[in-house]
Amino acid sequence: MTLVIVTVMPKKGVLDPQGQAVQGALSHMGFADIGDVRVGKRIELEINGHDPAAQADKMCQDLLANQLIEDYSVEVQG
Repeated sequence: MTLVIVTVMPKKGVLDPQGQAVQGALSHMGFADIGDVRVGKRIELEINGHDPAAQADKMCQDLLANQLIEDYSVEVQG
């Protein structure tokens, strides 16, 4: 098994209401030095096969990321 980490984030320029809510909450808690906040997701996959990165990329294209509004990265950890 190979561990693959997929990170999915909203594309730059796409409204991120969850990030704005977190930014507002942090500001109200006294963390005034916070700039833009973006909230995404991290997906850990254990994949069998000879090319786990390609398999994870296909999974992202088909299901894990909405490519209209999200970017993703794939990291093979071993």
